[in-house]
Amino acid sequence: MSHIYNCTGHETRLPNIVDSSGVYVIDSEGRRYMDLESGVWCTALGHNNPSVGKAMKRQIDAVVHAGFSYAAPVVEDAAASILEIAGLTGGRCVFLSSGSEAIELARQTARHLTGKRKSMTLHDSYLGSYSSVIDREYGWHIYDWSRCIDCPAATEPGVDCEEVRRIPEGISEFIFEPGSSSGFVRFPPRTLVENIVRVVRANGGKVVANEVTTGAGRTGNWFGYQHYDLEPDIVAIGKGIGNGYPVSVTAFSPGISADLEASTFHYMQSHQNDPLGAAVVDEVIRVITESDLVAKAADKGRVFADQLQSLVDGTIVTGFRGRGLMFAIDLRDQATGDHIFEQLLDRGYIVGNRGSLFRIDPPLTITEAEFTRFAEDFKAILS
Repeated sequence: MSHIYNCTGHETRLPNIVDSSGVYVIDSEGRRYMDLESGVWCTALGHNNPSVGKAMKRQIDAVVHAGFSYAAPVVEDAAASILEIAGLTGGRCVFLSSGSEAIELARQTARHLTGKRKSMTLHDSYLGSYSSVIDREYGWHIYDWSRCIDCPAATEPGVDCEEVRRIPEGISEFIFEPGSSSGFVRFPPRTLVENIVRVVRANGGKVVANEVTTGAGRTGNWFGYQHYDLEPDIVAIGKGIGNGYPVSVTAFSPGISADLEASTFHYMQSHQNDPLGAAVVDEVIRVITESDLVAKAADKGRVFADQLQSLVDGTIVTGFRGRGLMFAIDLRDQATGDHIFEQLLDRGYIVGNRGSLFRIDPPLTITEAEFTRFAEDFKAILS
């Protein structure tokens, strides 16, 4: 890969992948690897999904790109599908190209509508690759929820701990990430999130759900925020909703949509509301719905969770957590993690290696037999 600049921070271990099918990617020698990370959380329906491929082909043969002055009906159809599964019927959508951009648009709209200039998020959240969300020294209030695990605000509705009371009044939006935690897969306590939302909204701020990683059925619900008792004002969606195609969505509630219509807000991007991306989104939602994959993700998730929990020995594997088909396994240390990762790769398995943690996010279409084979091989490596 001498002509590619790799600035991801991840080493390219398999440079010769030439084909794919379902949960597998295939190299030039014909060797199959079970991709338990779904690319970068993206292939919710598996690699090379035939239904998505056909939908793309139909749209490519019609119109791929639309300018600012005309549109295709498929964009309206896809927007209606998004708003229905998000519980935002009557709202509006904007189709974009990346999760980072979906978050950026959400922030810009919240600041425009509230007139406030400070964003808020949890200390371990990842909100994209733009400097506007990476550099949090100015214009941010960072809430460290690790200090609130056992405090009353995390367990009792309507209770404010010292950390909650420190939330300033000038918050334009609280960007809530319901499970990714920068890839470490942590789930903030439900009551704590609800207490934070109550304070932010009381001060005129908006609530943004960052569903780039947790959307499209990943957690056993359509969206991660649906495990919490809240209705977001804005939802940022990406990754799995395009099944590997670079498309994202910023979805606005009916109230936000009405406020935007009455405002002077503008946002322009060349591939905004392109028909091809919208066609992919609409097909992904159709397949997930007709195959009942959200409910199946919850059911399979419980089975797989039991299998992964059985690996915890307190010595090598020190912990496990998960929700739906979104899992993390804690390991003793980075050296141990790297060693096991190499052996898994040799056996034909790809997991997200964070050194002392493995992230496991298989496609929603994975079978119990496939995952059981992985769990058994993992256990054999440990023994």
